[in-house]
Parts: sequence; C-alpha cells; structure tokens
Amino acid sequence: MFTGLIEELGIVKAIQSGAKSIQLTITAKKVLEDVKIGDSIAVNGTCLTVVRYNQHDFTADVMPETVKRTVLSQLKIGDVVNLERTLALGDRFGGHIVSGHIDGIGTILSMTKDDNAIVVKIKVADHLLRYIIEKGSVAIDGISLTVVEVADSYFSVSLIPHSAQMTTLGKKAVGDIVNIENDIIGKYVERLLNLSVKEEKKTSISMDFLRENGF
Repeated sequence: MFTGLIEELGIVKAIQSGAKSIQLTITAKKVLEDVKIGDSIAVNGTCLTVVRYNQHDFTADVMPETVKRTVLSQLKIGDVVNLERTLALGDRFGGHIVSGHIDGIGTILSMTKDDNAIVVKIKVADHLLRYIIEKGSVAIDGISLTVVEVADSYFSVSLIPHSAQMTTLGKKAVGDIVNIENDIIGKYVERLLNLSVKEEKKTSISMDFLRENGF
C-alpha cells in the first residue's frame, strides 16, 4: 500500500522489451536506502516488484496486463518518473490509500496558472470518471491529489508549488497521458452495493415466486 506522497524522482536508465512485457531499470537514491529483492516500489503510481538492484538503480518487470493498463510502455531512456516505497507501519499517513494498481489513463487537456497554483484538467473515460467526486482523492501518476472540479468528460486538480516541483506532473504538457488510480474506497463501496442488490433480488418475494412455490 502507498500514500501518493512522492519520495523522489528517478530516471529511466534502461528498457528491455519483451513480446508483450518490458523490464525497466531506474536510477534512484532514496528508495534504495533499505531496498530488498521482492520489495514493491511505485513507479508513476504503478506497483512494481524489485528483481535486481545495486547502490545506484533498481530493475523491475512490467507484465503484459500492466503494459496494457498504464503509460509505462511510453517511457523512454532519460525520462523522469515518480517513485514511492510502500507505507511502513508507524509512518504518517499524509496522502490517501493508494494500491498502485492503475485503473486507466487520462489525457491532459490544459494546465492553467492560478496565482501560486497550477490547475490541471484531465480527460478520462466514463468508467474512470464515475468514481471521481469533487473534493475526493485521486492518484495521478502516483501523486495523491484532491479533485477540485468534475465535469461530463474531465476532472481538474490543483498543484501547489511543492507538488509541481517535486513530481513529474508540474513538468507535463497538454496532450500528455498519465496513469489514473481511482479512490479504492469508492470501488469497494460500489462492489458491495451491487452484491447487496443481487442478493436482495434473489431473496425477494414476488407473485411469480409464490406461484412457482405452490401459493
């Protein structure tokens, strides 16, 4: 589990492409301080497993399902990426619950200065937008942000100077695509409500039910 608070920016050092998968090697520093083989590191919000590391970089495999759902396949050598280690017990929880499992991608429609902030408008598909609410949380390339507006086909977030400087989002441009992870609580609530409705339909007594059972 992650919080969406980016620890550092890494640099893509190498990319090894398979038939449907890729392997990334990323130069880093802070996230390597206590790393072990098998640890999880979020790369642009995508939870990846460390398969190899040294004092300067780490390597992680990206399976076909992750390639399809994320923008990791668009990375090039030299690109900057957001990095975060998993939450440790006892740490402050400053962001929101981020699983590192990307739901889909969004496209940046505009980036507008608003005094000291940058308002970023992002277009997403309906199946992503349904879980996004005003003043709710969303993870964009792994960054925990608060939604300031929701419209028919897009939503907006506002970056403070610190977030713009310490993450990749402040360096994006109109037309760039980003990873989107919806608030996990909303997805679980919807799932449970759908299950409740199905169970209610199974157990509800109707005229057809009574006739079928001899009444």
